[in-house]
Amino acid sequence: MPFRINVRMLLAAGLIVLLTACCLLFVAVRGAAAATPVEKKLSFTCPFPLIGLQKLDAVIKADFEVPTAPGGTLTTSGLTITVTVPDKAARGLNLVGATTVEGTAAAEVTLVNGDANPLPVRIPLNVGKTEIPATGSFSPVATGSVPTVTLAKPGKTTLTVGDFTTRLTPKKADGSFTGLGSFTSDCTLDPGQDAVLLSFDLGGTPAGRHYTVAGKTGLKALGTTAPLTGGFDLSPTAATVFAGGPVFDRTHADFRLFGFVPGAADLEFVADGPQGGDLTGTGFVARPRFTTVLPLVTLLGMPVSSGPACRTSSPSTAELRTGDGFTMAAGGALTGTYALAPLTGCGAFTPYLSTFVQGDGNTFDLVLTPRKA
Repeated sequence: MPFRINVRMLLAAGLIVLLTACCLLFVAVRGAAAATPVEKKLSFTCPFPLIGLQKLDAVIKADFEVPTAPGGTLTTSGLTITVTVPDKAARGLNLVGATTVEGTAAAEVTLVNGDANPLPVRIPLNVGKTEIPATGSFSPVATGSVPTVTLAKPGKTTLTVGDFTTRLTPKKADGSFTGLGSFTSDCTLDPGQDAVLLSFDLGGTPAGRHYTVAGKTGLKALGTTAPLTGGFDLSPTAATVFAGGPVFDRTHADFRLFGFVPGAADLEFVADGPQGGDLTGTGFVARPRFTTVLPLVTLLGMPVSSGPACRTSSPSTAELRTGDGFTMAAGGALTGTYALAPLTGCGAFTPYLSTFVQGDGNTFDLVLTPRKA
């Protein structure tokens, strides 16, 4: 009986070494300098029955590419984790008839991107089938597939390795299980090490962006919409703040008062003061402030107001948010709402027209498409 317990302990040592490889492979996938080969060694402590805590080392190698600006992705290639399993583990595995070992692992890391909350990540990995020699050490290799990660925030970005878990299975030459079945074990990173495998500053001030605008505005009180075209210039002034906003072309809306009186109005949205907003994730929130001008209003085909004096009596402020899937590089949807103040300067029909224009619940539904400056 004591002899069989020792075999289990020796097998555990070999399996833990493989687990360490898996863990480090995952971490390697997630961090390093752009287009730079990386090699790093870390040690872990693993508990074993009877023989207590054991310290194991593993080496990771990989090539990585990191984004140069917020909204870019972190990718990796050429990943390998090589671990030297000691002779005593090989002999222990042979004593239970094992000729190969394979299995899975789960590694825990923490990603911090700029001022975003730390993101704990648990990634599954595979330990490839590895031949076990009769004597001497052997070197298993672990591999895993980790999706690219979008880094939305500017600022310092780090990836730090944590603990890991593995479940490995030794097998006989005919592919059957040994008496040990599958073995599960946990390991912890030894303290006092530099566990940060990725660290870099991601674009303190993002690049400016220029878009064409297409879409529509919904005028709730009039029960109609007007097409919109124009541009949107965005110039970051800090890591999370930008100046600029939409500039719309003059547009036209047809409507019917009381459901049967035909009318029409030309519309202009004129910027009022400095424009800007906040960069958030892969998109932004814009807060344009503008006065709505009605340079021409007709009822039954006859002008009832003309000239730039006809306008809202106070400016509107919209909150325009980018939608799901929006990126600074590719553009996408931008939507929001705004209210219109009572009209002024529209002549004798001012009170009458104002009744049918003023109010909240008006909308912008826009699509931004990147263009060159």
